[in-house]
Amino acid sequence: MPTEMIVNNPITSDAIHFYDPAQGHGLAHDPFKAIVGPRPIGWISSRDAKGRVNLAPYSYFNAFHDKPPIVAFGSTGWKDSIRNIQETGEFVANLATRPLAEAMNRTSASVDAEVDEFVLAGVTPAACRNVAVPRVAESPTALECKLLQVIQQHDLEGRPLDAWMALGQVVGVHINKAYIKDGLFDAGAARPIMRSGYLADYFEATPETMFRMIRPK
Repeated sequence: MPTEMIVNNPITSDAIHFYDPAQGHGLAHDPFKAIVGPRPIGWISSRDAKGRVNLAPYSYFNAFHDKPPIVAFGSTGWKDSIRNIQETGEFVANLATRPLAEAMNRTSASVDAEVDEFVLAGVTPAACRNVAVPRVAESPTALECKLLQVIQQHDLEGRPLDAWMALGQVVGVHINKAYIKDGLFDAGAARPIMRSGYLADYFEATPETMFRMIRPK
């Protein structure tokens, strides 16, 4: 960017709140998750080596490639989902939607590994085709995934963090036909929810909030 454009920027430094995360944000609440958002929610089902099923939501979730399709989610702490996926090499990413929001939220509770979160949430486990992990039958779509790698994250000094990321290649896709319109998955009709920052903030995607914009050539 030319220097003169920076100098002439009408937004002065007095109008900007700047902070170094290592020194604290200086606000009522940490804004990071609100800034990097809204974020898709990976409602991750997994099964451990003993056959016990787990279902939990992760808002550090997204797609990272399309050919082949690859998704990933991040976990703060070595939680059941990461352990299960490390043990069995499989998981399912179910779409969290507004009608399923309360059920999804129930699965965020910290419970013993013996607890079946499908039962806790009142949702139905459905068999998958290419993985031995159940999907949420009520979800409009689900991605069957095979583990590519689990990565422990590190900071700038190379210190290991209690933060883990699981990357999986999608090996099967389930779509409820009610959400296929003119050969397209109707994401607006599915009403996916996304996580914002702070304690309880979410966004919902609806047909009214969607818009189209063609990428320039």
